[in-house]
Amino acid sequence: MNVILITKEALLDIDEIMLWYEEIREGLSFDFELCLEVGINEIQRIPSSFQKRHKNVKIRFINRFPYGIHYVTSEENISIIGIIHTSRSPTTWSKRTNL
Repeated sequence: MNVILITKEALLDIDEIMLWYEEIREGLSFDFELCLEVGINEIQRIPSSFQKRHKNVKIRFINRFPYGIHYVTSEENISIIGIIHTSRSPTTWSKRTNL
């Protein structure tokens, strides 16, 4: 099974999103966290099943929330490089990688 690595930037994305949703409604951040976890688990099970958006970066969109999990794969690892809102430029992660 592939190892999931989450970059520091992606962790900061998650923290920011969770704070935002918790301000909107108490408990909504927990709903986001559950949907994010489902997405990450699905990526780990079948990383090749999601579409490439740019070079080697793939996206798995999160159910119920307007975010995509942006990731790259190698033979042993899956690196999550960002959790990015669908209205933002998808090239946001290009500053986070050498892609």
